[in-house]
Amino acid sequence: MLLTNRTILITGAARGIGAAIAEVCLREGALVYCADREYLETRQAGERWWEIPCDVSRDDDLQRCIAAVPRLDGLVNNAGVNFLKPFLETTMEDYDCVLNIDLRAVFRLTQLAVGAMPGGGSIVNISSVHSIAGIPGAAPYDAAKAGVIGLTKSLAVELAPMKIRVNAISPGLIETQIWRDVLATIPDPKQYLDYWYSNIPQARLIQPTEIAELTAFLLSDRASCITGANITADAGMTAQLVSREPQV
Repeated sequence: MLLTNRTILITGAARGIGAAIAEVCLREGALVYCADREYLETRQAGERWWEIPCDVSRDDDLQRCIAAVPRLDGLVNNAGVNFLKPFLETTMEDYDCVLNIDLRAVFRLTQLAVGAMPGGGSIVNISSVHSIAGIPGAAPYDAAKAGVIGLTKSLAVELAPMKIRVNAISPGLIETQIWRDVLATIPDPKQYLDYWYSNIPQARLIQPTEIAELTAFLLSDRASCITGANITADAGMTAQLVSREPQV
């Protein structure tokens, strides 16, 4: 197993990608600490699985997360919020909310976690293809996810002497409850799916478990030479120079 007896802290672990990462890490032998504001999809319980109530936008909650973990071998900064609103309608409150959760929390929790990794470790930041290319109406989200990549690269260099590796994963379109909720609001879901599939070379959605498997690899010693990387896991979306057809 990749992570036997490794202690891994995962934020945003209640559902979607975070829940999948927690389950794969558990399967690979890790001691798993799941931090989230709610618990909707966690399916495991027992001596190798703990849940920590945590709002990552609050410093006191982040400090409590680290205090709850006896030692730390791996950290997955996964918690985040999506955002879609025209730029000229976006308020500073909107901006601050997104940046606090999607970027500031990554910075602060990583800062706290380093002290719990005296023997080194691995940190994986879940970013997005929005770190590479943007779309209208997502300015705060795009800015935050691009910031995560800059932070990842800087910390990879600075923390390397402490034997701490820092990497990022930028997923594409993931089949999560958020995606299913979006489809539920679309008058013609098939047309909407066809549009997206026409702009994804593999013409499919990515499953949360696929991101989880990659995360577990980066947390493990098998990725010992990988640090400062941003791995796009997007079914080829960002490899494509232009859209194949205009969006309807």
